[in-house]
Amino acid sequence: QVQLVESGGGLVQPGGSLRLSCAASGSILGLYNMGWYRQAPGKQRELVATVTGTRTTNYADSVKGRFTISRDNAKNTMYLQMNGLLPEDTAVYYCNGRSTLGTYWGQGTQVTVSS
Repeated sequence: QVQLVESGGGLVQPGGSLRLSCAASGSILGLYNMGWYRQAPGKQRELVATVTGTRTTNYADSVKGRFTISRDNAKNTMYLQMNGLLPEDTAVYYCNGRSTLGTYWGQGTQVTVSS
């Protein structure tokens, strides 16, 4: 069982930056795919970005060129660097990890983009 804990959310002005972190309770080497998802009020949860164990990345069209996903296996942590934030990026951001044993979710961290 892997526990994932997000941090780094907060209130930021449009055009600003935040870096989210997802810390795992154990090794993330077994998580062949990790990702960030987000859910805005009244909307379904959507994919933001994913990164595989071989560092292959994938992004939603809405964040390409602005967000960067990465993982540090030595620190058992995944990151999401968010630049050029827009009001429509406001949502609860969730960390996700997948292994052969199951799928794991964090509790979420709130990101609010507002002036």
